[in-house]
Amino acid sequence: MLKDKKIGLISLGCDKNRVDSERALAIIGDNAVLVNDINEANVVVINTCAFLESARAEAVETVFEVNSLRGNGNLEKIVVTGCLPEKFISDIFDEFIEVDAFLGINDYDLLMTAIEETYKGNRVNFVGKNKKVIKKERIMTTPCHYSYLKIADGCNNKCTYCLIPKIRGKYVSTPIEELVAETKELGDLKELILVAQDVTRYGEDLYGEKKLVELIRALSQLDNVEGIRLLYCYPDAITNELINEIKTNPKVLKYVDIPLQHSENAVLKRMNRRGTREEYLALIAKLREEIPSISIRSTFITGFPGETEEDFSGLVNFIKDAKLSNAGFFAYSREEFTPAYKLPNQIEESVKQARLEKLYSVQKEISKENLQKLVGTTIEVVCDGIDYEKQSFYGRHYGFAPDIDGKVYFTYDGTIAQGESYSVYVEEADEYDLHGRAQDEFAE
Repeated sequence: MLKDKKIGLISLGCDKNRVDSERALAIIGDNAVLVNDINEANVVVINTCAFLESARAEAVETVFEVNSLRGNGNLEKIVVTGCLPEKFISDIFDEFIEVDAFLGINDYDLLMTAIEETYKGNRVNFVGKNKKVIKKERIMTTPCHYSYLKIADGCNNKCTYCLIPKIRGKYVSTPIEELVAETKELGDLKELILVAQDVTRYGEDLYGEKKLVELIRALSQLDNVEGIRLLYCYPDAITNELINEIKTNPKVLKYVDIPLQHSENAVLKRMNRRGTREEYLALIAKLREEIPSISIRSTFITGFPGETEEDFSGLVNFIKDAKLSNAGFFAYSREEFTPAYKLPNQIEESVKQARLEKLYSVQKEISKENLQKLVGTTIEVVCDGIDYEKQSFYGRHYGFAPDIDGKVYFTYDGTIAQGESYSVYVEEADEYDLHGRAQDEFAE
């Protein structure tokens, strides 16, 4: 019934959502005509995020934008999947009449069945109907030389500001053998990026102990994987064993993303975050001592309930002291169904935004200072593509993760191949990016 239908997909949210979307694309591709242009689509699937109010607003806006295409002669059905219906289906099913079918975070195997039902004239709520995800194949949406590998879902950390446990449930690791098998099917990769809400707790639920290092070693044995990047390593679970693995394993990129979220002990306690300012600074110092070339990224929340001017000044000073390679900042979003929602001394939005701008301005100078040290040196850069507006190739060295960090823009007189490594002489640095010229294909 659906084999001649044209179906497109819009993926919103994080890289973990991207992996879910890639699985959904594989399901669509096996059963219908997959299209890149939603203007051509008879059915549009929107995979949503609901982590923050802004993400939910983006999801709703996207539905309205897609719904406006119904008069173009092609669009017939809209399907919403992922976090938004998983958590809020009881609130949105009756009111969100623009949507023909809803599925949750584990319901992608029922996607085509849901679409078939809509063509019978039914509005469909399949949220929570699927008991076990069967489909593991993916159609990659990243450039072919790098891919994300979601090693676990859910979270047990119970940070007081976070909706993820309410949406995704408890931490559930994917067995090592399944992850190895999945990775083998991804093709030749310059970079395999491990993601989960917390990668450092991988395996606790399955094996009774942390098994991230064992997983890294198993993936390192694969001939199709050249490099492995770690995102979302919680500070309290970064063990000496893990540090040594990053240090000694030639396939592990000398890069680590550690979501610290704040620096001041009173705020960290209200957030239900493990660790203290002193422990965080000690961890950063230890990583740099053990791995001098390491690039450390983090994220921070400002405007959390009860964050005083003194707390904020402490956070600013922490950022200045830590001198992280990269950092992202967010204004606290008050989310219903989280413990922090009921905390006293909520911060005014104007104050949150002013503090957010201050943090970005401080980190901008630190980033520029860090990158300036690379001017006049030659670095290995993997080409990600061409920026036609800048009339330049662009790529990343090991210190830049895709999408969240900077880029290396470079010129080259010869032919460039996406996914290949080049020796780039750095001529200039700004707050986030490097600029230079490629000298030759990188020779190991």
